[in-house]
Amino acid sequence: MGNMIHITINGKQCETQEGEFILNVARANGIFIPAVCYQTKCTPTLACRLCLVEADGKQVYACNAKCKDGMAIEVDTPNIVKERRAIMEVYDVNHPLQCGVCDQSGECELQNYSLYMKVDSQNYAVKDVDRPAQNWGVMKYDPGLCIVCEKCVTICKDMIGSNALSTVKRGAEALDKSYKECMPKDAYAMWNKLNKNLIGFEEEKCIDCGECIAVCPVGALVSSDFQYKSNAWELTKIPASNPYSSDCSLMYYEVKHDTIENNLEKRIYRVTNDSHYTSLSGAARFGFDYINKAQKNEEQFQKAVEAFKNAESIVFNSFITNEEAYILQKIKEKTGAKLVNMNAFKFKEFLNNYANESGKDLYGADLEDIHNSDFIISVGSYLKSDAPSVKYAFNNAISMNKGAGIYFHPMGDKHIEGLGKLGKTIQPVQINVLSEEAVFYLILDQFGKDLPEDIQSFLDSFKEKRTKVVTETIKEKVVEMVTDPETGEEKETTKMVPKKVDTEVEYSYTKLLDTIGSDESLLETLEAMLAKKENFSLIVGEDCINHPNSSSLAKLVAIVEKYTPFKVLIIPTQTNSLGVSKLCDLDVIATGKTVGYNMEADFQISSLGDGDLDMPVLSQQEGTFVNINKKVVPTNAAVAYHGYCLNNIANEILDEKKSNTIEYTQEIFKKIEFDLLENYYGNDRAEHRGYTIDCEPVDRKEQPFNTTINSLSKNESEYIIYSANPINQFNEFTALANQLKNDIVALYVSSELAAQLELKEDDKVEISANDQKVTLFVRVDSDLKGEISYVPTFEKNCETRKLFENCRFATANITKV
Repeated sequence: MGNMIHITINGKQCETQEGEFILNVARANGIFIPAVCYQTKCTPTLACRLCLVEADGKQVYACNAKCKDGMAIEVDTPNIVKERRAIMEVYDVNHPLQCGVCDQSGECELQNYSLYMKVDSQNYAVKDVDRPAQNWGVMKYDPGLCIVCEKCVTICKDMIGSNALSTVKRGAEALDKSYKECMPKDAYAMWNKLNKNLIGFEEEKCIDCGECIAVCPVGALVSSDFQYKSNAWELTKIPASNPYSSDCSLMYYEVKHDTIENNLEKRIYRVTNDSHYTSLSGAARFGFDYINKAQKNEEQFQKAVEAFKNAESIVFNSFITNEEAYILQKIKEKTGAKLVNMNAFKFKEFLNNYANESGKDLYGADLEDIHNSDFIISVGSYLKSDAPSVKYAFNNAISMNKGAGIYFHPMGDKHIEGLGKLGKTIQPVQINVLSEEAVFYLILDQFGKDLPEDIQSFLDSFKEKRTKVVTETIKEKVVEMVTDPETGEEKETTKMVPKKVDTEVEYSYTKLLDTIGSDESLLETLEAMLAKKENFSLIVGEDCINHPNSSSLAKLVAIVEKYTPFKVLIIPTQTNSLGVSKLCDLDVIATGKTVGYNMEADFQISSLGDGDLDMPVLSQQEGTFVNINKKVVPTNAAVAYHGYCLNNIANEILDEKKSNTIEYTQEIFKKIEFDLLENYYGNDRAEHRGYTIDCEPVDRKEQPFNTTINSLSKNESEYIIYSANPINQFNEFTALANQLKNDIVALYVSSELAAQLELKEDDKVEISANDQKVTLFVRVDSDLKGEISYVPTFEKNCETRKLFENCRFATANITKV
């Protein structure tokens, strides 16, 4: 984008950045230009051609035409109105007349635009062909309803990064040649393409995010679970935040009564989003099934109150609201109980160590910074499972900004290799396990300016002079004798011919490359990637936070942020890890009598209904989270809960009484009532969601400089296992989701490792690690590469957690049972 300029649209003066698309400027200024195929932050496809406008007397497509200073634009000239009307007639050709039962009816763009353009007659026809519906797992595709706008293809490629969808040819009769002469030009061109194509699907590339459902303007792509369950206009949209990961993306629970007989109780029918502003993971979209239907049990409630009063420790995780975390902190202050949350404790420690070096208590970047970057490095995050929205931003940046990226991780991943322009702009680097420190030192070595003397000295200790042979092509003068064809005389001629010459050159090599398990080709790739790059971002993931040397890594992250051009994003490891870490004084070890909130303990309050007292799930609660962007964002209750909640217990213990949990909202971070928190995006794409917490200055503390780089050693009979979940699984609640039920806790291996261990799908193995033994089924993950396998921990009290200790990696013996 360039400087601020002024243009006029329909006579209205608009200020924008030079290079912005006309369509986006119009939307930001409340000027309507019809468009079916355009997807914000994605490549314009020009598939629908409805966004025709006249710019400085010339017809252009508003989705693809960039603004210039002084440009004058007219949206609705007579010729353009005629083109749009013809385009909508074409879209209606052979479109099934099943609006009464179509899932999109009531919010269908084909309906809306046909009415808007007053399409009340049909001038075009072509013989239809059979286009049978297809089952694509969590979604269904009906080619008969498809208008081939290509939004699903675009979002899958430019945002999600799966490249699972594409346009494919279909058999169809050619259009009557007379139409080319009598139809408006753009309408004919659009119809000719529409008549030849459908959407094709590659199942092995799909990650079941469902974003293609969100962007489909008609009823061609729908959730398999939702199809034919409800009309859109019967549903009430409840704005909420993703409860499963720290992006806390804006989403909507769509609810209505359960049955005609039980019309007072509502249930969630589906989860939706506005994909122009935010994208959801499959967990957020499909993991809404479980609702706690418990009633109040006074006897168990009194036991819970006594358990809290007498507890020496309260154990909980970070899948809770800020208000609940604040209540637990107040109970601690009242009773003296320890608060134990290892997830939030490790994240808090990492931030504290970062702050001691950086002088501020929060990292600098957010997801929008990632979207706007043109060079990104990711270290220590298994992005596709750990943080889907961060992966989306990574892919979107390198796809749309002519960007490039390096993904450092020990796990080989074909999915990551396919990001960007079909994998041409990203370099996955399979590093040695626990070598993240060396990666950060390498970043400092390659990008650092005016580094502290001790760090520069340490980096220099890895340097050595090496020589290599460089082949260059030079022009060499060659003298030849040639015969003149007319006289027969021999003459001397000179010409320049290319010649390859090998030259030995000296260069500086850093042995940090050996430490991480790479070689000098990485630096050559890096040099090529950096051409014309200006906006740099560094993504720091959970492997760093759970690293044995996490304190050293946190310091290095702060140093990278200070002495290099990188903005830093540290990913909170659970939904509200950042909020809990800010609100609670956390302890390390639980002792004495324990109370657990969705955690195993002597007395347990549980949202799953498996404890001593039931609690509501997050979709039954009002409250707030602190998301990855450091914003306090609200979430709302989709359906009613009739049992007790944590606030009821607090009212029996604390001196103050609150009617509702959200009365605590104005006591945390800023004095703003819950009902005053906004939760929407504007047409100008501005985010109006809650508020950003303040980044506070911190007194820098001298920390010992660590010069020991960790590694994980193993013997020949051992293998390395990694604690990670399948895509779309985050906790015990996604584990119960009907549409995600195919995922199990198993040993997930690459096809190479399966062959090496002579394993096949559904074999059983015994895994021995950390003095623990667990028996699991085998799953072959087609995306994996190499010998490192992963073991999930998403089920409640999952025994596989015992295989890992203070780190996501472990050495293990794997034996076929």
